[in-house]
Amino acid sequence: MQVHQIKFKLKKKNRVGRGGKRGSYSGRGIKGQKARAGRRIRPALRDVILKFPKKRGWANIKIEKNILEVNLEKINEKFQPGEIVSPETLKEKKILRIPKSLKNFQIKILGQGDLTKSLIFDHRLIFSRSAREKIENSNSKIQ
Repeated sequence: MQVHQIKFKLKKKNRVGRGGKRGSYSGRGIKGQKARAGRRIRPALRDVILKFPKKRGWANIKIEKNILEVNLEKINEKFQPGEIVSPETLKEKKILRIPKSLKNFQIKILGQGDLTKSLIFDHRLIFSRSAREKIENSNSKIQ
């Protein structure tokens, strides 16, 4: 027997490329994610977005509450006994500076300092718990 007389079957080459005009791998290189059918690599920006924490629901929308704060010690300095403390009088006595850009705002009275005079406070003001106690102890009224 000679070499040219040996009968054997040739194993067919694996068909890789299929389609296109470039032959074998059809321009996809060899193996890997980019060589597969239906490949889709997500954009790098998507990974950046996924790193941010999710804050769900409408309750996480920040609503700015424009609250201007005034301490009792300032009110005690500027007002005489029996005077009315209102947003208008606070602005007149230059205790508060209200910018023109603020349309809707509220004024809160805080309890720092002592109130020795009896004053009449406007009902439109907001009071902290300690400020309300000090106002009641100084015989002042909230009307």
